[in-house]
Amino acid sequence: MRTVCIIGVGMTMFGRFPQSNVIELGRTACLNAVRDAGVATKDIQVAYAGHARTGQLHNRECGVGQSILWELGISGIPVSSVGNFCSSGSTALREAWLAVGSGMYDMAFAIGVEKLTGREGKGRPLTSDGVELLTVMGFSPPVYFGNVLTRHMKEYGTTMEQLAMVAVKNRRNAGPNPRCQYKDPITVEEVIHSPVIVDPLTLLNCCPTTDGAAAAILCSKEVAGRYTNKPVEIAASALCSGPYEKCKDITSFGADRLAALNAYEYAGIGPEDIDLAEVHDCFTIAEIVHYEDFGFCKKGEGGRFVEEGMSGMEGKIPVSPSGGLMSRGHPIGATGLAQICESVWQLRGVAENQVRGAKVAFTHCAGGFQDTIELGDIQSSAVTILKRGW
Repeated sequence: MRTVCIIGVGMTMFGRFPQSNVIELGRTACLNAVRDAGVATKDIQVAYAGHARTGQLHNRECGVGQSILWELGISGIPVSSVGNFCSSGSTALREAWLAVGSGMYDMAFAIGVEKLTGREGKGRPLTSDGVELLTVMGFSPPVYFGNVLTRHMKEYGTTMEQLAMVAVKNRRNAGPNPRCQYKDPITVEEVIHSPVIVDPLTLLNCCPTTDGAAAAILCSKEVAGRYTNKPVEIAASALCSGPYEKCKDITSFGADRLAALNAYEYAGIGPEDIDLAEVHDCFTIAEIVHYEDFGFCKKGEGGRFVEEGMSGMEGKIPVSPSGGLMSRGHPIGATGLAQICESVWQLRGVAENQVRGAKVAFTHCAGGFQDTIELGDIQSSAVTILKRGW
């Protein structure tokens, strides 16, 4: 594999945009990435577009990437749609990384886009493919993570106050970030006493429904030198499905552990080398579990990790310095690439909520459910490690 760098990133604001469709959102993010990279559109050789719900919600399963890029004057190149649950955007990035790293292409576009607001059937659960029958019976992501939380509280003494601290921290981090859907500060008491969604999860323990898009331009390290003296290198990009072990501990996600181990091994680093992390904090309990699965702390100590400020801006590993899914929002296909954008800005030293001395960033997105009754595992986990290339 050749060394692959990110030389341009772009994204939209995340929020509710009733007047914009997925093509318009994607076009804005891609145009921002082109301008950031300073490349000519004719130099883009291949593209991958991540989106998970455009078919179900907008009757647009295929051709999203082609339509977005056509509006930028990019055509005649291979463009692939990538659907992989919440890790769709992260998977698009990995495909672009492989395409450039293999030597087949010198420059690639990775795109993530989703529009989840304004859909028909307001209030209906938006859940994973493959569990339709369970959904009819009452299963939804909040139900799943509510079970994870109940078990984590029983096994490790995790408290609702510790859980709320995740939401408070991420909302505080979002304050200076203009791309976040929610930026106003909240308190532990407000999180705990917000409306119950699935006991014991309350509203402010859940990420919001959101529209948005993000994109990145990747190229070989040799090509990167023509455009910037501060390229961000992709040190590793791992993608795993779950081990699907029966009777597993639902307070740990096998796919996440595998993806993180693969990424650490490929990059030749460990969790102690990470300067910041953008994780899939779809629910506050998810972020706490991620602390443990990624080796930021020991198993069962995630609640204490946040309570002691270890995941705060001045802590051991700042987690979700952008505000995370909890504040930025979670337009499924766009989230993974939004994390990449925020991490690139951190490594360049230009983020609104800057982590001091950041040199290595860890990003993670995961989604899908496999046999939720017996296994309780996720189907797709993507971990990307970025580092300064200068």
